[in-house]
Amino acid sequence: MRDDEWGFGGELGSPFEVVEPGEIETPIVLDSPHSGSRYPRKFLEASRLDPMTLRRSEDCFVDELVAPCVAIGAPLLLARFPRAYLDVNREPYELDPQMFEGRLPDFANTRSLRVAAGLGAIPRVVGDAQPIYRGPIPVAEGLARIAALHRPYHARLAALVERARERFGFAILLDCHSMPSSSVDGGGCDIVLGDRFGSSAAGWVLDTLEQTLRDSGLGVRRNKPYAGGYITERHGAPTQGRHAVQIEINRALYMDERRIVKLEKAEDLAKALLNMARALAARVAGLGRALAAE
Repeated sequence: MRDDEWGFGGELGSPFEVVEPGEIETPIVLDSPHSGSRYPRKFLEASRLDPMTLRRSEDCFVDELVAPCVAIGAPLLLARFPRAYLDVNREPYELDPQMFEGRLPDFANTRSLRVAAGLGAIPRVVGDAQPIYRGPIPVAEGLARIAALHRPYHARLAALVERARERFGFAILLDCHSMPSSSVDGGGCDIVLGDRFGSSAAGWVLDTLEQTLRDSGLGVRRNKPYAGGYITERHGAPTQGRHAVQIEINRALYMDERRIVKLEKAEDLAKALLNMARALAARVAGLGRALAAE
C-alpha cells in the first residue's frame, strides 16, 4: 500500500503532530484527538454528505483552545485526520460489519453499544445519525486506516505519557474534547470531567481541575454524560502512576455551532483552561512520587 493510497501522506501531510514545549516542566500531557479537519479526497468522494455536515462531528477549535497550555511545559498531541474518518477514542477494531465489503477479522468487536449506534472506530454515521457513506467500503481500506492512524497515534501518546512518568514518577493525561450544547441535559453544564468513575485518575486530580474551573465561573460535572472513552481506558492506570482525564467542553462556550465559527469569547475560555492546567501543574509540583501515584 502506498503511503497516500487512503489519503494521508502526500498532500495531506502528517496525520498527527506533537507540539513540544521549550522544556518539559510538568508531568502533564495533553491531547486533542478529534479536532482534525484534513479530509482525504477519496473519503469525500465516498461520502454522501457535504463537508460542512461531516465537520459537525469534529471537536472544532479544541486544539486551539488548549494550545496555550504548552507554555506550562507540557506537550500536546494533535490529530490532523478527522473523527469521521477514524476515531482513536474507540477500540482499534470496534467495527460495524454493515459498513464493509468483505469479512472482518474474527477478533473485531462488532457488538458494542457504540458500534450499534454507528460510532465505532470507523464511524458509520455523524451528527443526528446521518449515514456517511454512499455504499460499503472495502475491509482492506478500514484495516489500512487502523494500521496507519490508530496504532501510531496511540503509540505516540503512550510514549509521551511514559516519558513524563519516567521523569516525574507519574503522568497526567488531559484528553481534550468538545460536546454539542444539545447533548447537555440542562443544569448549566459547561465542562464534563470524565475519569471512568474513578478508575482512570486519582480523586485529587479531578478535585484540582474542578475547583479551578469553578473558580473561573464554569459549571462542572463529573462522568455525566461522558465518563471517558478508549483513550482514558487505555492510558489511565493510577496505581501504575498514569492518570487520565477526559475533558468535554460545551461548544456553545466558544463557537457558533451552526456555522462552525469560533467566537470572540473563546479567548476567555482558553484563559480558563490555561489557568486549570497551571493549577494542576502547581499541585503536582508539591507532591511526592508516592502520593501522586495513589
